[in-house]
Parts: sequence; C-alpha cells; structure tokens
Amino acid sequence: MKSPVLFDDARCQHQVAYLGLLENVMVRRAGFAYRQHYARFLQRYKMTCEYTWPNHLMASDREAVEAIVTQHGFQDDVAYGHTKLFVRTPRSLYTLEQERAALIPILVLFLQKVWRGALARMRCRRMRAIYAIMGCYKRYKVKAHFWEVERRFANVRTMADYGKTVEWPTPPAALSQFHNNTVMLHRRWWARQIVKNIPPSDMLEVRAKVAALTALSGERKDWGFSRPWERDYLANVRDCPQTSSGFIRVSKELRNKDEYSQVLFSGFCRKVNRFNKSTDRSLLVTDKYVYKLEPKKQYKVLKRLPLDTFTGVSVTSGVDQMVALHTSSQDDVLLCLQRGQLCPNQDRVGELVGSLVDHFTRSVQTTTRCFLTGSKLC
Repeated sequence: MKSPVLFDDARCQHQVAYLGLLENVMVRRAGFAYRQHYARFLQRYKMTCEYTWPNHLMASDREAVEAIVTQHGFQDDVAYGHTKLFVRTPRSLYTLEQERAALIPILVLFLQKVWRGALARMRCRRMRAIYAIMGCYKRYKVKAHFWEVERRFANVRTMADYGKTVEWPTPPAALSQFHNNTVMLHRRWWARQIVKNIPPSDMLEVRAKVAALTALSGERKDWGFSRPWERDYLANVRDCPQTSSGFIRVSKELRNKDEYSQVLFSGFCRKVNRFNKSTDRSLLVTDKYVYKLEPKKQYKVLKRLPLDTFTGVSVTSGVDQMVALHTSSQDDVLLCLQRGQLCPNQDRVGELVGSLVDHFTRSVQTTTRCFLTGSKLC
C-alpha cells in the first residue's frame, strides 16, 4: 500500500543495500570516483593493452587489469580491492574511453575481414564440394553410358544384321560428339562386314553403284540399282545376239591399237546433233577413250575422244535416257541410250554415270561433276 505519510523502515534498508548507496557513499568518501569488477573492466578495456588482447594468458583477471593500468601509467590513481578496481580521478577513465573509441573501428574492420574471409572459405569449400559431386555424377553418367552401350552391342558380331537395328542409348551432353563418332565407327564397321561378304568379282559393280548413288543424290528414282550391271552390253550375246561377234572383233582391234585395258560401258544409243536430228549410233567408253561407232557399218569408228578431256555429265531426273557428256574443248556429246532387247525397261543412265564417276574418282583421282535438271535436259 503506497502512502506519502507511510514509512517502512525495513523496506528502506533493503533498498539502500540493494542499490549500493551506502557502498557508493563510502567509495566517494574514500576519494574514488569509479569502481568496477575486474572481469567487466577487462572486457571493456582489454583492446587497449597488447598483453590482454584478444585474450590474456595470466593467472587471474586482476593481473590482467594490473597490466592494463601499468601500461597506461595509472598505478598511482587506482586501488585494487578483492573483486573490484577503484579509480580516483575521472581523467584516467576518460583516457581509457578515448583510446577504446579510437580502436573500436579498427577492431570492427578486422573482425569484418576475418568473418568475410571465413564466409568466403566456407563458400569455397561448398563450391568445391558441389563440383566434386558434379564430377562424380558426370563420371557415373559417362560410365553408365559406356556400360549400356557395351551391354547392347555385346553380341553384334553374331547378329544377322550386325547390330544395325540396335537402338543407341541417349548419351549425356558431355558425350554428344563422342556418341556421333561412335555411331559413325559402328556404321563403318557394319559396312565393312557387309562388303566383306561380297565376292571380289562384284566389287567393281558395287563401287560403280555407290558412285552413281552419290552423284545422282537420290534425284533420279530408277537408275538401275536393283539389277546386275553388265557394262559391256554390245559384247553381250544375250543382249545383242546378232551383232555381238562383230563388236567383239572391233573392240579387240581398238584394244590392240589404243592399248586400253578396261571397258567402262558400251551400248546402243541415238545421237542427237545440233539440228535436233537423231541417228543410230553405238557408244563405247573405255578407260582411255570414248568411241562413237556406226553399228550399220560393222562398228566403224566415227569419233574418238580422250576420256581425260571430259569434264562432266548431265542427265535428267525423269525416266528418259538422255545424257550429255561435256568436254573441255566444248565438243559435247548429246545422246539417248537405248534399252536392250531382253529388258526393254532397263534404265542405263545410272550405270553410265556410275562407271564414269567411279573411274575418275579411283583412277584419275578427280571429281566428275554430274548435273541434274528437271524432266527435260537443258
């Protein structure tokens, strides 16, 4: 109960003792302006002494406080109690406060630097751990891809199609280029296995068909790839039963005279001149010369052109048999190949183009240009 006229003696004594008023009066009467526990004084002013910063190595906090006071020269202005330090003049305390205020920004910067360095090192360790995990995971994905490829293609040698129908696993992003190279290597190995089973006698025809496929670029639908290529049709008894013997005799004479070693193509054709008139002719293409023959006069040689003077060949994308042979001397040959008697629907344009391109690529080591136009030859 509060009352301005009520005085509780016991409570007042308790408050005086609790607030330290009596002790404060006794300290002031003894001539000391400030008192503080050793631990609190040390924590507040330890940065002002080199022996107490950051932590002292002395036996007690009192010795550490004595080191601070001694360094500043306040020995005569203080007194040491059992638990507290007593300072007589405020000037000593003010000096310590000024020095502490000057050192606080430096200590703050130092602590910030240390903490920022610690944070940077933690981030660095974290990033290194992240990259280590990423590296392990990438290596795992790479190894898993290799194991999967090995599992799927383990028995391709014993498969009927040598693994052509085996589906490739999806590679990691880091192995995209390696995956493309591996697929290409498998395709080459698969092609080598297929080609290895082809008889040597058929390899010349296979090379010519591959050359024709590359030159025509799929623009001509039917170029005779599904049938065997005879090449020398004029000497074929089944294709030319009445005139084959005469052509064989003439070809032997030309072989002895011009010393060619291989017939690339021969067959009947219709020669078209510059006046748009056509006549029956025979075409003989060897590895050295191209002959234009007259079949009605025992295959008389009408024109002989060196094969190395030819620069290209033009065909159409239709089903007609028109072929234009281009030469460096501008003496181009325009003709229409005729189909054989046994197979009147044969397309021999692809055979002629493939034989020429294959010969120039392998023997002469030059590229023969093949020009494809629309349904008409321009």
